[in-house]
Amino acid sequence: MGAIAKDFSSHYTCHILPFTREIPVDKLFLLPFLVEAGDALLSALRNRMCVALFGPAGVGKSVLIRWLISKLPESRFRIHYVKVADLSKRDMCREIADIMGVASSGNYPTLVRRLQDRFLILQDNESVRPIIVIDDAHHMRPDVLGLLSVLTNFEMDSRLVVSILLVGQPPLRRALEREELEEVTGRLAHLATLRLLSREESRDYIKHRVNIAGMRSMPFDDQALEALYETSRGNLRAIDQIALKTLEVAHARGCKVADSNHVAEARKLVCL
Repeated sequence: MGAIAKDFSSHYTCHILPFTREIPVDKLFLLPFLVEAGDALLSALRNRMCVALFGPAGVGKSVLIRWLISKLPESRFRIHYVKVADLSKRDMCREIADIMGVASSGNYPTLVRRLQDRFLILQDNESVRPIIVIDDAHHMRPDVLGLLSVLTNFEMDSRLVVSILLVGQPPLRRALEREELEEVTGRLAHLATLRLLSREESRDYIKHRVNIAGMRSMPFDDQALEALYETSRGNLRAIDQIALKTLEVAHARGCKVADSNHVAEARKLVCL
């Protein structure tokens, strides 16, 4: 830990830097609506079905994915995470093939067959259920979204072998509502949508992050908490960014409790 980080930790009596992405799964902040969404997705995935998770940037989709993966034991499930979504059908198949350790050469039909064969081997020979998580799926072209129908069709559509979890921002849901993607949407057993936090939920989230950082007291006064909510509008990522920067500003001013002025100053130093 560097000298600046040590000084910050000493100033606020915390043992880890608060409001960063580095947070263990068991320390994640899961409000009831997040748990409800997660439980429904988890149930569908355990039953080898396909699902979708929607929400604006920064509302906790990645948090929920991490939580879901932690609930799916490696002895029974094989999770494959795909981040690059703005690809052609062939390139998307190649991306999935690379991640799964399958030869990624050849044309589109060949790649589809290889992937389906691999899914069947995992399911039938290794007794492991494959799950493909496609993040940023709102970047996928409509014809590529159609891959979901192709890759999940086994034995004349009579078997459930592989699950696909589509994760994306609101444009993904609008895309799936198109008539030409009706077959894809029909394969999604559950659609979960995340939202921004309320004022009270935002306060609870900040308190949670302060507690797990090991702080002995709240480093924001009531006006600062209100300003953090008004600035972030309940967006988790924005709360993290502005809250940490606010503490840095207050620290630089020699204050152990940040006020609304510190929030206003911090807002000028971050891109939300």
